[in-house]
Amino acid sequence: MFAQITLQDWENLVKKQLKTDDIYTILSKENLEGISVKPYYEKSSENLKNLPKVEESTHLVAKYQEGLEEDAYAFLLDKNVENLSEKTIFINNRELAEQIKTDESNRYFSLIDVFEKNQINQKLGKELLSKGFEKNICVDASLYQNAGASISQQLAFALDKAKDLAEIFGSEILSKLVFKFAIGSNYFFEIAKIRAFKLLFNELSKEFSLDEIPYIFAETSLRNKAKNDEENNLIRSTLEIAAAMIAGSDAVFANDFKIENSTELSAEISFKQQVVLAYESIINVFDDAANGSYYVEDITYQFAKKAWELFLEIENSGGFLENLNSGRISELIYNQAIAEQNWVEEGKIKLIGVNLYPKLEKTKSVEQLYNPLEIKPVRWAEMFE
Repeated sequence: MFAQITLQDWENLVKKQLKTDDIYTILSKENLEGISVKPYYEKSSENLKNLPKVEESTHLVAKYQEGLEEDAYAFLLDKNVENLSEKTIFINNRELAEQIKTDESNRYFSLIDVFEKNQINQKLGKELLSKGFEKNICVDASLYQNAGASISQQLAFALDKAKDLAEIFGSEILSKLVFKFAIGSNYFFEIAKIRAFKLLFNELSKEFSLDEIPYIFAETSLRNKAKNDEENNLIRSTLEIAAAMIAGSDAVFANDFKIENSTELSAEISFKQQVVLAYESIINVFDDAANGSYYVEDITYQFAKKAWELFLEIENSGGFLENLNSGRISELIYNQAIAEQNWVEEGKIKLIGVNLYPKLEKTKSVEQLYNPLEIKPVRWAEMFE
């Protein structure tokens, strides 16, 4: 049996090793999420229940290209492909979603978001709901991550959009949604993000007398990728995919590691990152692999609490669309994005080959990259490219 180590035992050891009594000042780690992170955890502040996923095994999604039919069982489609059978198909094009003829041997999921031009396209929503898809409408939160939103903002906005859809199309739509998240490079925070959303969405569904589990499609972030030293993008996206699987995502997709001039080979390599993780590490089969980790449990609860507070604040000030049209949503994202970009410029957020061991000088200012009135994806590295 291992000896029981107390917090005092740990503090005494660290004081001796660091040769100072002021260990917490040295070990504290600042973050832009407003989350408290301790250097030592002996218990969890909240004992969270196991957070299940919808799929028994996480789908490894490839962008369709000829020759991958034998290797991939799930495809992201931007255009129609005939003669696919026994595949899981994620439809990523509105026109295709409206026109595709389903094959009973396949499974179909829509990645089409019906929030358009700061309003809900109800006609499109009804058309999608009439299709024989397992999940008909996507709530896309990936835009917010790539635009620079904080984790609590991403979660709150996704929840707000789901509530608006339920109020317009009825509560039964909550079982017909796919939630699309972009996964960034802050490994444990991103695991906690997906776990926190499961808690939040389940809580929202209870307001409609339901007990729903969200279907989560996770893709690698574009925000931390760079044109230079593209191979570094592979390492970043591998960690992102791992975080998504460990968090219990139902489907994962790796964007091409080449920002420009992508090829069939680079797309295939990006996809096969998932294959290696799934078949050699077997992390795609667990419901909630992080359950029981004191650290992850604690930050999961903090993210859920902060996001729920923001969700209620938005609802009490007129709802998501009202705040979107007034510019409040874009202002929240803009302020967070600027703070992040400043950290990149100062070197507090490190990107190998960009602001750490860089090859180029800064070429764009914060003002050139961001617009407080527009929510758009911006990569950190653009400042130096």
